Order: sequence, then structure tokens, then C-alpha cells
Amino acid sequence: MKGMYKLVFFVPSEGKEKLKNALFDAGAGALGNYSRCCWECEGRGQFLPGRGSQPVIGLENELEILNEFRVEMLVPEELVSICIDTLRANHPYEEPAFEFTKVFISESELEGQEWL
Repeated sequence: MKGMYKLVFFVPSEGKEKLKNALFDAGAGALGNYSRCCWECEGRGQFLPGRGSQPVIGLENELEILNEFRVEMLVPEELVSICIDTLRANHPYEEPAFEFTKVFISESELEGQEWL
């Protein structure tokens, strides 16, 4: 088995496609003979911009509740750092929320990947 991670991030609709495309271009979202793969669903997020923050949406010290998308995609282990940099450079938020989780995928699912 090769090292793969699932990237999960939250983004408003206004920045979603730009961010997804940047991550796809960096090599995320590939599995077997498929590319640009992801899963997304809409939900509600909230945050309270603290003192000294520079929120893109909302105001300092005022609770902001808004619709966001949760997006998931696979990332090869060797591209995790690149994808973190890409996410931070292309996400509309000052402090984007994201996580990586180790996943296990069989060799047959990875056939045809250029990074093997």
C-alpha cells in the first residue's frame, strides 16, 4: 500500500471552484485512472474573529454564521506539503480550516498514477 491522505477543508461557495482547481493542479484528487475527484456537501459554519484578526467575511468580535462547503479529496503522501501551501495560497479565508487523515488504498486502485 502507498501512503495516501484524505484532505478535508471548509470553504464558502465564492472560493470553492478556484481552490479545488488549484489543488487538482497540484496533484490532489487522483485515484487510479480518474482525476479531479472530490466529494462535497453544503453546511453551516461559524467563527468569531478575534482581536487583531482580518476576516474576509464578518467583523472582529462578531459571531459569523454562514453557508460553507465541506470538500474531501485524496492526496498522495509526497504531495501533502505542496497541497498545504496551495490551500493556504488559494483559500479566501485568513485562517482556513483543514485536516489530513491517513487512508489505506490497495495497489490495484493506484495503477496508472504518474507519481507511483
